[in-house]
Amino acid sequence: MPMKEVDCRGLACPGPVIACSRVVKQEAPSSLCVLVDNLAAVENVSRFLRTSGYAVTSERKEEALWQVCASRDGSSASEAAPQPHPDAIAPRGKTLVLITTETLGRGDDILGAKLMDNFLATLSELGDALWRIVLLNGGVRLAARPGKALDSLKALEAAGVSILVCGTCLDYYQLLEKRAVGQTTNMLDVVSSLALADKVIRP
Repeated sequence: MPMKEVDCRGLACPGPVIACSRVVKQEAPSSLCVLVDNLAAVENVSRFLRTSGYAVTSERKEEALWQVCASRDGSSASEAAPQPHPDAIAPRGKTLVLITTETLGRGDDILGAKLMDNFLATLSELGDALWRIVLLNGGVRLAARPGKALDSLKALEAAGVSILVCGTCLDYYQLLEKRAVGQTTNMLDVVSSLALADKVIRP
């Protein structure tokens, strides 16, 4: 079967992942190449294809053009271990925490930053009930800025908590290459996660 080509240039998040998902579900190609025009799409498409059973490589072709190639026959140069996809069913009774700002509450940003540090450090008290943390908008800075918040997020991830960081938001704040915890994600994964969680906490 010839390699399937999927042109996702110009598609806003989560367009590239949705386009790839449709191709994989409808055609199940043994190999495909996807064209995207931003780094966030490279990470999201690559992660989706890996969790769909493909070995994936990516290459920058031009200033704003990347090619993501995937194969199920193991011929790709890079073979990444599959990771649980965010669309996987959440264990019953699990809690998702949605964070959209880098501070907690309104009034004073310095106080708000301290409160957020304390909030993240205290989340471990939820134990096994804590399933996933989703970082959107200004909240993505917490995954890239050194400090107590990042340390707490790393500890939670090491304990098994899934952390999803909005790729579009990272790109907007020019933090894609500075993300230090979690997985770059897209709005499709965010919506799916919210739908699957038994409880959502939004501080």
